[in-house]
Amino acid sequence: MSSKTKMKLDPTIDQIKVQVSQYWDWLKRWLNPDNLALLRPTLKFQTGVLAAFALLASFLLGVTNCSTEDTIQQRLDEDLKSSLEEVVPSELYDNDMLEDTVTIASAEFNIAAAETLVYLAKKSGQTTAVCFKFSAPDGYSGAINLIIGIDREGNVLGVRVLSHKETPGLGDKIETAKSDWVTSFQGKSLDNLTAAQWAVKKDGGVFDQFTGATITPRKTVQATYRALQLFKAHQAELIDP
Repeated sequence: MSSKTKMKLDPTIDQIKVQVSQYWDWLKRWLNPDNLALLRPTLKFQTGVLAAFALLASFLLGVTNCSTEDTIQQRLDEDLKSSLEEVVPSELYDNDMLEDTVTIASAEFNIAAAETLVYLAKKSGQTTAVCFKFSAPDGYSGAINLIIGIDREGNVLGVRVLSHKETPGLGDKIETAKSDWVTSFQGKSLDNLTAAQWAVKKDGGVFDQFTGATITPRKTVQATYRALQLFKAHQAELIDP
């Protein structure tokens, strides 16, 4: 660096040093206990303290969110993968279903979604089955969220409940931990059961109902039937795109 250039920079550096020194002196005076004692009763001071704490809290929340976001997503992916494995047998695919997906329109099928993300199970590049989430929006205590696996011919490979708010001891029998009722869907399809048979026995169908809780299985059966209708409507593009 030439002496001429250095002479141009030195005044700027000196100015910065002076400003830093002035700010530091101001901060020390402001933080002086006697000064704080005078400021503490004022509304301006109290508002400033609250704002400072709010800013610090927001900063810490942001840092925490950034540091845990990847971990949370990883756990969600693991849970979803586990659910997929429950309704699609492992021998039917050799691909990563989480990465092999297609979105289809589903608003007209009343499964609580305008669009549905479908996970494709493939073996040697050929689609062997599909899997997707759906809901019975009209359960006894709210929406019943489910996941279904369907083979390429339209037969149910499995149905599992992801979440619900049904009555404990009654409606919660849709969970595999409480009963094997939900496994009764396996092997059923739109071809081997008529529309009338897709109902609980109380309504003339083939599926059992629960004592004291008919609405829960009824709505689950109806939603599963609609999920199969959704598959059939998009079968060609899903199986042989």
